[in-house]
Amino acid sequence: MPAIPAASVANLRDLGGLPLGDGRAVRAGRVLRSAQLDRLDPEEPVVAGLGIRTVVDLRTERERSERPDRLPAGARALVADVLSDHLAGSGLPPAARLKTLLADPALAEEHLGGGRVREAFARTYRTFVSGDSARASYRALLGELGTPGAGPLLFHCSAGKDRTGWAATVVLSLLGADEETVRDEYLAVNPAVRQAFAPMIEGFTTQGGDPQLALDLIGVLPEYLDAALDEVAVRHGSMEAYVREGLGVPDEVTALIRERLTVTAA
Repeated sequence: MPAIPAASVANLRDLGGLPLGDGRAVRAGRVLRSAQLDRLDPEEPVVAGLGIRTVVDLRTERERSERPDRLPAGARALVADVLSDHLAGSGLPPAARLKTLLADPALAEEHLGGGRVREAFARTYRTFVSGDSARASYRALLGELGTPGAGPLLFHCSAGKDRTGWAATVVLSLLGADEETVRDEYLAVNPAVRQAFAPMIEGFTTQGGDPQLALDLIGVLPEYLDAALDEVAVRHGSMEAYVREGLGVPDEVTALIRERLTVTAA
């Protein structure tokens, strides 16, 4: 799925058009994802044309205070801090520290070398499913998507890849997308993220840093998503049960989400 070419918003994507089962597709222009909106230009034509009415911010309090969102005209913000009860003990640095780590290969190796970065991401992805703040946050997102008459909604974190990637996975799975579609959408952010961090990666490797460590840190890997999906399977058995029991989203809200966000494919 190609990114929307917005100059002031990184990794901006519309889930619309992605195929679902039974000859359906995600309705265009209703649910979008991106990186943080601290540089958003509300008057940029491609942004203004989306008509976004709700922005769901999945970032931590520190991330929000350091790089506050600039909202599209007429949009309201909803804070849904996925990691508020987890980040300190996860072993995973907040996105705000990526620049620090990529500027110091020795520091990155000390904290995340030897496969520890992948282990930390796997733990964090499992927390997306089981953590209290994560469940409350994704419940709030689905509640907004299931609100009758709601306008276009955009959800985002900092880089728009992990917390945002799991949100997209939940939404697409709930709508009936197959595993291949879900995985392709999840991995589609890698080119944009790598491009955004390209100067830092180059500097990191020039100083002797492990290029694979850098890519594991700034990108997404299938095994990260697998960890969250396994947590769903172990705890709930299915995505529908996770949404109903784990997130506490009533079936009638799920039905409204499907009604609002799906259309017969052309």
